[in-house]
Amino acid sequence: MSLVASPLTLRSGITLQNRIVKAAMEEQLAGAGQQPDERIERLYRRWGAGGAGLVITGHVMVDRRALAQPGDIVLDEVSELEPFRRWASAEGTAPVWMQINHPGRVVLRDTGALALAPSATRVNAGALSSLYPVPKPMTVADIHEVIERFATTAFLAQEAGFAGVEIHAAHGYLLSQFLSPLVNSRDDEWGGSLENRARLLLRIVDAVRGRVRSGFGVAVKLNSADFQRGGFDIDDAGCVIEWLGDRVDFVELSGGSVEALATSGHTADDRTLEREAYFLDLAGRLVDRAAVPLMLTGGIRRSGIAERVLDRGFALVGVATALAQDPELPHRWLAGDDTAVLPPRSMIGSKTVRAAAVQAAVTGRLHAIGCGKDSSTRPPTLALVIDRRRRSRHLARYRRDNAGTTAAG
Repeated sequence: MSLVASPLTLRSGITLQNRIVKAAMEEQLAGAGQQPDERIERLYRRWGAGGAGLVITGHVMVDRRALAQPGDIVLDEVSELEPFRRWASAEGTAPVWMQINHPGRVVLRDTGALALAPSATRVNAGALSSLYPVPKPMTVADIHEVIERFATTAFLAQEAGFAGVEIHAAHGYLLSQFLSPLVNSRDDEWGGSLENRARLLLRIVDAVRGRVRSGFGVAVKLNSADFQRGGFDIDDAGCVIEWLGDRVDFVELSGGSVEALATSGHTADDRTLEREAYFLDLAGRLVDRAAVPLMLTGGIRRSGIAERVLDRGFALVGVATALAQDPELPHRWLAGDDTAVLPPRSMIGSKTVRAAAVQAAVTGRLHAIGCGKDSSTRPPTLALVIDRRRRSRHLARYRRDNAGTTAAG
């Protein structure tokens, strides 16, 4: 039996039938009230039947006042659970875990959404920085509210029938912001030393564990590095993984943020990434010392690369873009097919705009599957234009539904 095809039993008691994980992607498929609808059910039926051992959703927000994009789904105390129950029951043979997230300062100004951060440090996205508001530095009361929101969303996900949650502490969102010495300049117990900067993540994990049953899965997504000079780096990640210890089923390792587009192959500190399995060489340094199973995501497009990742000592391989293009890919890998699924390509000069165009092409593919279409992926430039139009519709609805309840810091 290949490593990819071997089963894995997690600490929660959940057994995965193989090591392939459909990793999180932003679907931006929220329906009315930021709820899931039949489009996301249709999309997840495809992935659930595709052969992966585990399916992780795109991020679901814990606070409807704070969205990364107006098409994001929200699960909070005012959400109706029935649409989430239908989503959870669409998984087929693979368990579905919900990724839960708070964007912190990574909200766009035009949404009017609440921008929170450990400190008043605005996103540095070059020429696009003005699109992001200066965030409100969080009070201790704000911090405790966020802890409660994560725990509430995890409990509601369990009630809706999801098998677990993944807490998003990567890619520059709120929990990643607390971990970063470039963003977190607090001088209280939530800032300064790495132990203090990791306090919010650890408190959230403990609060979630305290709210859900023992057999419910809990994982964390963490950057192996932020790829910014002076930012959260590999040694920091090693310490956080050690502190997570037996609190979680596994830790997923990725890298980068909106300020350092590592998941698109670009860094802000001039480090060179691999063309496949971007973070393997860096994150591989964490495997031997980790007491918790690790999952690697980023640039895995062939079964041979997946086997290489597992052979290095990772317990799971996360696949994202390739599964957007081919939802049945795990079945082919398990049958021995090593054909690569190539990502969308763009010749746009700006790294930031090029990354946005490629992301739009992937998102467009998810929307097509959700609408019952199986057309090929659109060219990134065209996909970006369509994506901007779609976002405008989502934005108008979000503003209308949340008039008077949001406030950009």
